[in-house]
Parts: sequence; structure tokens; C-alpha cells
Amino acid sequence: MYKINDNYLKLPGSYLFSTIAAKVKAFSQANPDKKLIRLGIGDVTLPLCPSVITAMHKAVDEMGVKETFRGYAPDLGYEFLRSAIAENDYRARGVDIAIDEIFISDGAKSDSGNIGDIFSVDNRIAVCDPVYPVYVDTNAMSGRTGEYDKAASKWTNVTYMPCTADNDFVPELPKEKADIIYLCYPNNPTGAAATKEQLQKWVDYALANGAVIIFDAAYEAYIREDDIPHSIYECDGAKKCAIEIRSFSKNAGFTGTRLGFTVVPKELVCDGVSLNALWARRCGTKFNGAPYIIQRAGEAVYSEQGKKEIAGMVDFYMNNAKLIRSLKNVPDEKRTTRFCCCIALAKVGREPIAVQGEVEGTILHEARGENGFGYDPYFFYAPFGKSFAELSAEEKNSVSHRQRALMLLKEALDVEDRDRI
Repeated sequence: MYKINDNYLKLPGSYLFSTIAAKVKAFSQANPDKKLIRLGIGDVTLPLCPSVITAMHKAVDEMGVKETFRGYAPDLGYEFLRSAIAENDYRARGVDIAIDEIFISDGAKSDSGNIGDIFSVDNRIAVCDPVYPVYVDTNAMSGRTGEYDKAASKWTNVTYMPCTADNDFVPELPKEKADIIYLCYPNNPTGAAATKEQLQKWVDYALANGAVIIFDAAYEAYIREDDIPHSIYECDGAKKCAIEIRSFSKNAGFTGTRLGFTVVPKELVCDGVSLNALWARRCGTKFNGAPYIIQRAGEAVYSEQGKKEIAGMVDFYMNNAKLIRSLKNVPDEKRTTRFCCCIALAKVGREPIAVQGEVEGTILHEARGENGFGYDPYFFYAPFGKSFAELSAEEKNSVSHRQRALMLLKEALDVEDRDRI
């Protein structure tokens, strides 16, 4: 009789974010008047940028022509994308990564879970606490985590490294033996970032103890400080002890299109065996490659225009975070705000005209709605009982500060000029 992988039976309940989604749904149905601040899975809210959409449209057209049609993708991914990654994400930062050390995938989540395939079940893993659940759950599925202690909510064969305010959310080096160390910086879920000096300590530890670091850099686009490395390979010796995983989801909004990559340096060798070769063998057997259309979209992220558009998207999210932080302890009655639009018109032979349109509202505690742009999801307009991002285009245009400024300008103009507005 066939047998199941009974390691799955050790898993506590369902996947964390699936559990959160079920609880949120049940609570919302039971309490339709309650507003929730969602701190579960971190999805994006902005659409794909124009450069990415243009590249996808072009790739779709190519797929409809015999001469430019593409079938299965190469095991490692198309060279055009791997070359763009090597040049922009690594060589531009002084890191020499060859294109055959880059493996294109359908996302960082998949690679974070699948990377364990090339390691023995006898390895002990170490994770930050709190931790992205994929790291632990997939090791549990492989039989690498021991038994689950329900009372402690921990696994017996996992080293948990506390990340607290006392250590600035950067864990101490483990006191017990760890073979596979999972690090994520900027960190999910704490948001903390590690300096180059702090990361170098982990690299030195791994080299000295024969450990390997799985470095999740999905949020590197949000790094603004000069002393925070974007890649672990900016640390000396890291190519001999670290695998880096990256995503197009958090920087370019590919959560619904799925694209990522993993870097496995050829210098990373265990007992004479190349991990690069093992990962290549695994990918060739178990993965048919990310779609050509999506890989062309990924390439557009690295175009000059694409870089500008992606930077604008990141700025949007960073500014929203800044707004939330700055108003963290501000009561509702003091969260008043307004949008303003100023228009000045100068014409030869007459006095300049300047007008200002305004619309007043309050700043919400969380984003609401998917329309609009900028701060629209946080701007609550009481007469409609919605945020600006929840309004239709017609509703917003009827009350917006731009509309009011144009109407004021029209009133200020002579009849002859007024008819042109």
C-alpha cells in the first residue's frame, strides 16, 4: 500500500496567510460595520508600470507570429533577462555575478521553499523570530524540523533567533550549531535592515562553521541608506557561503504575474560538490521556466524608463509608510487634511490670474480603494463616505481640488476666454 509524506501531518493547521484570510473573512461577515487594518500578506496596490505593460504587449504579439514564437524557456531563464540582472543588480554595485549563476523562477516564495531540495534532511536550520512562514513550513514538509511543540509554537529541531527592539531586530549569532541560516533583509515582517558590518558577521560565521546562508532580498528596492547593502554579495567571502533570492513582486508589482530569481555562485561548494550544479539539475528537472512574456516584462524593469517608473512606485509606498508613521498617535479629530491645486495664468496685456482649489478630508489609518494615485487611498471624503481611491472617476472629478481650481479660473476669466475652458 502506498504511503503519504507524514511530515505534512506535523504541520500546525493551514498556511499562516490562508488562516489569516479565513479569519478576516469570517470577522468581516459577522461585523460588516467594522474597519480592519490588514497586516497579513503584503500585496501591492499600484498597477504594473507603463514600460512593463508595453513590453508585455510586444511579447504577446511576438507569440502570435511563427518567426518570433517562443516555446519552453531555457532552464536558467532567457539570457536577455539574466544579463540585465547581472548588470543592474550586481555589477552596478561592484559585485561580479555571472549570468550562469542566475536562475530565473516564478517568484521568491517558490525558490525559498524549493531551495531545500538540494540539502540533506540532516541539516539544522536557523531562522529569525518572527519569521516568514515559508522558510519553516517547507523544511517541516521535508522532515528537517523535528516535532512541533504546540505549547511553545516552535519546532524542536529549529534554532529560533529572536528579533526584538532590544537588538534592533537584528538577531545575535546562534550559540548552537546551525547548518542552514535563513536571513531576510530588509526584513519581513519587522522591516528592519542590516548594515554591511552586521551582515559581514553572518558571512564570517557561516565560513567559520561550514554553514550556508539563504539570503532573501525581496525588499532590497526599499533601501535608502548608504551603509545598507542591497546584496549579501557586497560582503567579503559571501559567494562561498550564501545563496541569494530576489523577487519582482515588491519593487515592480509582479505579485499577479510572478517572477523572481535565485543566485547560486559557482564558488559555493560543499564537500567538493557545486551547489550551482545541484540547483541547475533541480531546476532542469522540476521547472519549465517562467513564461517568455513575463521575462520580457522583467527585462523592461531594467530599462532607463522602467527604472524611473519603478523608483516612482517605490517612492509611493515609502511615502505612504512615512505618512502612517508620522500620524501613528494622532487622534481622529486631528487627522484633518486637504488637497490643494493652484493655477496661475499669465497673458500679455493683462494682470496675471492665480486661483486655488481645495477639497477637505481626513487621513485614514489604512489605505482604502484601488483607484486614483498618490495619497488617494488615505484621503477620506466625508460627503461621499469614501476615500478618494474608492470614488469613480466621475465622482472624483466632480469634487476634486483640480476641478474646483479650474472652475475658479473659469469664473475669473473674461467671457471670451471663459468659453475655451
